Amino acid sequence: MATLNIIAAHKLPSPASSSFASQSQKPNFLSLFCTQTFSKPDPSRLLGFSTRKKRNSTVGSVTEDREVVPFKEKHAEDQDSSLLVNGSEEFEAVSSSSAYSEGRGEGDDLDKLTSRAINALIVLGFGTFAVSKLLTIDHDYWHGWTLYEILRYVPEHNWIAYEQALKANPVLAKMMISGVVYTLGDWIAQCYEGKPLLEFDRKRMFRSGLVGFTFHGSLSHYYYQFCEALFPLEDWWVVPAKIAFDQTVWAAIWNSIYFVVLGFLRLESPAKIFDELKATFWPMLTQSLT
Repeated sequence: MATLNIIAAHKLPSPASSSFASQSQKPNFLSLFCTQTFSKPDPSRLLGFSTRKKRNSTVGSVTEDREVVPFKEKHAEDQDSSLLVNGSEEFEAVSSSSAYSEGRGEGDDLDKLTSRAINALIVLGFGTFAVSKLLTIDHDYWHGWTLYEILRYVPEHNWIAYEQALKANPVLAKMMISGVVYTLGDWIAQCYEGKPLLEFDRKRMFRSGLVGFTFHGSLSHYYYQFCEALFPLEDWWVVPAKIAFDQTVWAAIWNSIYFVVLGFLRLESPAKIFDELKATFWPMLTQSLT
C-alpha cells in the first residue's frame, strides 16, 4: 500500500501543474506581444551586446592575468642583481651587516692584540726594574763574590735598605709599598675573576694602585701610631686586642674609604657609590674576620 501511494504521488500531476497547463493553452495578449517583438533580433543590438561581451571578457582576462602573475619582491630582485661567487651557478648575496660584523671583529681582535702587547710591555718593564733593583743592591762591592754569596746576602741587605728608608722617610716608604701591593693585588684579582694573564684592565689596576699609594700607606702609618698609643701596655692580651681592633674598626673604616675613592675615580654618582658601599660593607667585614 505504501508503494502504491509513492508511485501514485510521482505519476499523478499536481493541481498546480494541471492548472498551469490549462492556462498555458489559452492565448494571452502579452505573450503574443512579446513573441512579435523579440522574434526578430535587431542587428545593432546584437553588435553592441557582442562588443560589450568582448570588452568584458578582455578586461576579465587582463584582471586574471594580473592576478596570476606572481609578485616579484624586492629581495628577489636584489638576489638577481647579486654577483656570482667563484663561478658557481647559485647566487650568494653579500650582506652588509655580516661584512660590518666581520670588519668589527677584526678591529676588536686588533685592539685586543694591541692591549695585550701594551700589558706585556708594562709587566716586563716593571718586573725587570724590580728584579734588577733587588739583585743589584750590593753591586758596589760584590766584585769577587760567588753566586752563592750574592744570593745569600741579597735578602738581608734588601731588608736593611728597607729599614733605612723607613727611618729616613717612613710615610713615603709605606706609600710606595702600598701602591705596589695594591697594584699587584688588583692584577691577581682580575686573573682570579677569569681574565687572561696579559689581558688585565689597566685603568682598574691603576686606580687601585693609586688609592693604595695615596691613602692606604699614609693612613696606615698614622693608624698604627694611634693603635700603639691606644694599647701602650705589654700584657698578653694586648696583641689579641690590637688584632681585633684592626679587623673590625680599622677594616670598616678603610674598606669604606677604598670603595668611596674608587667610585669617585670612576666618576660615579654619590648615590651609586653609597649603594655599592652598602652592598659590600658587611661581606668585606665578615671575610676579613675569617
